[in-house]
Amino acid sequence: MKRRAFLRTGLAGVGVAGLSATPLAGSVGSRHVIPLFDPRRSEDGPVRLSSNENPLGLSQAARDAVVSGLDEANRYPGATGRLVYEALAARLEVPEEQLFLGAGSTEILRVAVQAWAVPGGRLVYAEPTFEDVPGYAAPFSFDHVTVPLTESFEHDLGRMREETERTPYPTIVYICNPNNPTGGITPSDAIEEWIREASDQTLFLVDEAYYEYVDDPAYRTAIPWVTDRPNVIVVRTFSKIYAMAGMRLGYGIAHPQTAERVRPFLSRNNPNHLAGVAGVASLQDPELVGRSVAVNQEARSILCDCLDELGLDYLPSQTNFVMHRIHGELKDYNDRMEEAGFRVGRPFPPMLDYSRVSMGLPEDMSRFADTLRAFRQKGWI
Repeated sequence: MKRRAFLRTGLAGVGVAGLSATPLAGSVGSRHVIPLFDPRRSEDGPVRLSSNENPLGLSQAARDAVVSGLDEANRYPGATGRLVYEALAARLEVPEEQLFLGAGSTEILRVAVQAWAVPGGRLVYAEPTFEDVPGYAAPFSFDHVTVPLTESFEHDLGRMREETERTPYPTIVYICNPNNPTGGITPSDAIEEWIREASDQTLFLVDEAYYEYVDDPAYRTAIPWVTDRPNVIVVRTFSKIYAMAGMRLGYGIAHPQTAERVRPFLSRNNPNHLAGVAGVASLQDPELVGRSVAVNQEARSILCDCLDELGLDYLPSQTNFVMHRIHGELKDYNDRMEEAGFRVGRPFPPMLDYSRVSMGLPEDMSRFADTLRAFRQKGWI
């Protein structure tokens, strides 16, 4: 079958038919959800709770699409990319010219930084937050300005705005919402008020990698702002809710003028053909998002119930990870968790008395909770 015909007619059917045949169609409440394969474990054994990955793995629809797509993996993926654009435009209800694709959301973040790199430019971001944007800006002459989160772990928009208004030069304001590594949101009303009043010299780079997990009514996407404002880029990814972290597919949503500005910085021949067919299949899977959210909520409840039982502080999360307080050195805690069979998050200065743990399957989190209880008995937490 020709690739275009397969993608247009076959993926949706594969997604629906494949779901009922997989172990994942069982009840989430059973706490025995089995992934299609075991993506949780690293090669040396520990369960990976360190990188905010989706423990369910690719949906059956995406897996079938990848296998079928191998027939044309020797071809450049131009036609596949067009279908990704079409599928995303339909899902988001935006014109295709407002979209651009990358190898994960990290490429989208990188090209935005590069496209706005000018002498005297300023980059304003929270501390702590996702560290890739500051890293991508490092080779350029940006003035880096970090603003600590508020006491409620929200972006301190007031101070960020003050820092932005100190300079007449273009400024990138990076807002990761929900924020990584803290997991909470900054209410959209406050962000939108700033966007509404800001000059075109301020580019708002809004990272919504965890958008699909959020159920807080104070939160909404920033996508509507791109219609009329060239100074807003919304960044999304297939890595989290769609379980495609290893396949690298992300996208930006922006005003057509802004999308044109960043396209020269994108890698050619994006997306990867197999990532593209998996992405289209995932978008057409009617149960994937709901299933991932439900499993994540159950796993998070197991962890938070244990943290409450042990009296360990943790930050309310709208994501697939939780930051919780530990006692003692973070390195010692991480090493002990590794020995116990779990790989947990890296250090996030200045919050070195906290550990970020990603959600695994519910049974993973039950074992993790038992490990925390054992650590308490040994006086380690």
